[in-house]
Amino acid sequence: MANALRLYALKGVVTGASEGIGEAVARTFVKHGAEVLAADSSDSRIDTTFTRVRGITAVALDADPAVASRNLAGAVRERLEGLDILVNNYPELSDFAAESGKSLQPWLDRIVTTTAALLPLLKKSPAGRIINMGALISSFGPGGQAELEAAEKALADLTASQAAEYGQFGITANYIQPGAIMTPSSRAVFDADKSFRDWCIARSAARRLGEPIDVAKVALFLASDDSVFVSGTGITANGGILPAVD
Repeated sequence: MANALRLYALKGVVTGASEGIGEAVARTFVKHGAEVLAADSSDSRIDTTFTRVRGITAVALDADPAVASRNLAGAVRERLEGLDILVNNYPELSDFAAESGKSLQPWLDRIVTTTAALLPLLKKSPAGRIINMGALISSFGPGGQAELEAAEKALADLTASQAAEYGQFGITANYIQPGAIMTPSSRAVFDADKSFRDWCIARSAARRLGEPIDVAKVALFLASDDSVFVSGTGITANGGILPAVD
């Protein structure tokens, strides 16, 4: 029987936690025994998302990345008094870059800035975990395969460098590449383009869209002791992809 408390007594931070994948990850971590600080922007629903969930503390962050990272680090020291797991989930930045064709660099920079601010706390953990969340396929559309691949490569390269740099401190770094996951932002895309939704389902070997909990379960594995020798790599959570038919 699997241990129901795989993260017992561990302390984690999940950004972008007001909805979708971030929310599912925070709830899953707490369910498995962790204490979680759930962070998101001040204009999100983060203040009300977890009002009835024991073990989750919500924190609204400033729009300025540098200020937000400093405030996040201060909140972790004050409320958690330590850190074992960091989930860098910034869907609003990855989605924006994909939709507008702008650079992915602000998204990557936010991951770097957040990690740097919390690194001193992770170094004190006996087994620190960094989990970087990739961009949703729904951010790119059916014609955006090249852009999606570029985003995944950029995140893979960044994560590999983190793993190499922080491994000496017992910290692992990995990323998750979600597929077509039904989040609130994805729902808006699919509602506007049902043919794209149907295309995603048709391409899936699982014959369905993914749910945030499908990704959260992967994050649980990467956060737990089960992944102690897994670092610098990525896991794709898309239900499998069928070969394209001409």
